[in-house]
Amino acid sequence: MATQAGGEEVIMDTEDKPKEAEQLGEDAEKGAPETTCPTDAVDATTQDSSISNGDDANADQEMVDLKIIWNKNKYDLKIPIDNTGAQLKERIHSLTGLPPAMQKVMYKGLLPEDKTLREIKITNGAKIMVVGSTINDVLAVNTPKEVVQQEVKAEEDKKEPLCSQKQHRKVLDKGKPDDIMASVKGTKERLPTVPLSGMFNKSGGKVRLTFKLEQDQLWIGTKERTEKVPMGSIKNVVSEPIEEHNDYYMMAFQLGPTEASQYWVYWVPAQFVDAIKDTVLGKWQYF
Repeated sequence: MATQAGGEEVIMDTEDKPKEAEQLGEDAEKGAPETTCPTDAVDATTQDSSISNGDDANADQEMVDLKIIWNKNKYDLKIPIDNTGAQLKERIHSLTGLPPAMQKVMYKGLLPEDKTLREIKITNGAKIMVVGSTINDVLAVNTPKEVVQQEVKAEEDKKEPLCSQKQHRKVLDKGKPDDIMASVKGTKERLPTVPLSGMFNKSGGKVRLTFKLEQDQLWIGTKERTEKVPMGSIKNVVSEPIEEHNDYYMMAFQLGPTEASQYWVYWVPAQFVDAIKDTVLGKWQYF
């Protein structure tokens, strides 16, 4: 802008300041990319870590390949060798659905939870056996109430008195033999020096018992024959009082490994029952 003052032309540069301001603005704009906000850097780092899938965590670790065998199924598992047994259980859980608390992990014995796989000396290709059932498996095999009741009833049936069972009733219903030896209820006597006679066997035939102590034998005699049984071969002796005639017993001598080999004798006088058991089973001898 120009004005007249005393004949001289005075020129005032009114555009300097705006240009300077404009220049500063341009400089600021040019310098903006060179300035980085610390907050922005933190946010960028956070964003990168948030999208990591976890694979990078094991990238620098030594890995070991395992074969997990559970419930007839096989699983391939790669895991850091410095993981502990407890961490292995967690990985097994993710593979099988079997909770760690219900796992029994075997590798040359029960695998310890507090030691690393390196310390346990697990190598590539090692087979890890896992035993255990999932909660659903446990619930699935829970026995229904009706089945439990049936099993209880079956157990009660087993406790039915022997003399009430059909196989024994057909002998006992014949009644007491006429020539049976007299019984003395409530007393215990030594074995008699003569054979115990007048009793029945399971076929209803007459039987006599002779205890040959010097030969350590029990002679079981019938009308047809006499069987000489070493007492050491008799596995067990079972006895039970006869209902309504509890001064007499029914007894079984188990001659083989199972109950199917029991030889039953009926109407044994009560006073000799304990002596027979003790002699046959070797508790004491009556010499």
